[in-house]
Amino acid sequence: MKKKIYIAGCGGMLGEAFYTQFKDEYEIKCTDKDVNADWISFLDFRDFEAYKKDVELFNPDYLFHLGAYTDLEWCEMHEDETYLTNTLCVENAVYIANKLDIPLLYISTAGIFDGNKELYDDWDQPNPLGVYARSKYMGERFVVENAKRFLICRAGWMMGSGPSKDKKFIQKLMKQLKDGKKEIFIVNDKDGTPTYTHDFAKTVKELIQKEYWGLYNCVCGGQTGRLEVAQELMKIINIEDEIIITEVSSDYFKDVYYAERPASERLLTKKLELRGVNKMKDWRTSLKEYIDQYYDGYLS
Repeated sequence: MKKKIYIAGCGGMLGEAFYTQFKDEYEIKCTDKDVNADWISFLDFRDFEAYKKDVELFNPDYLFHLGAYTDLEWCEMHEDETYLTNTLCVENAVYIANKLDIPLLYISTAGIFDGNKELYDDWDQPNPLGVYARSKYMGERFVVENAKRFLICRAGWMMGSGPSKDKKFIQKLMKQLKDGKKEIFIVNDKDGTPTYTHDFAKTVKELIQKEYWGLYNCVCGGQTGRLEVAQELMKIINIEDEIIITEVSSDYFKDVYYAERPASERLLTKKLELRGVNKMKDWRTSLKEYIDQYYDGYLS
């Protein structure tokens, strides 16, 4: 008999990868308040009673809690809603998982560090800068301190699911190219590590199958910055000679992106490597795979 997974907040870019990677080997129930695919059913996990009831009815072997507000500027402007969704709902997920005596998966972020170090391993002490980062870190701490069995995976700069659901850096660049921009402005003072949603989901699968519970940095291999990612993207789609990339500091975008961001969000996947379960490929390989799979014909 297939094991069962309940996935809450499955409507985003990460949810699509989890659905794809888990649907054949597990019986899964995917829910979200935004029903944007035929494999998603409606549930607003901010309604604790409805969340609890829906999970209990499905009676899963695992609870995956994916959803969160991730727009940093929105979070700064809506502090209470951010803590309600990103922190309190995670506490609720812990109560539900503990009551059913099942493991909980929580998605954390590289953004919980202050950026004063160049690289962060799994044991470095977080120091969140803004509302989003603090809400995610407080969720992480609650899981560590209260869940019976848990998996926390920290993602970096997320990429995945293509034009329909990707709201992050790669899609923002692809949209500018599609709109005919010949010059793009890229910050040269922000470092981090891309994270391909499918690699991330495969790594989670490996961890739960081996029952390696705990906290893991979970990003693609190789260290980089926004500028290098943009340059590599132009190479992959073979237009590096046609597009001018102009380097700017973060101040250039401060009217739009005014929430404080760490200078470095670079994570090391030390624990995954020591346990021999790292499915995260080098970011260049994953970026090419992502573009080939999701953006075929997008610019033509």
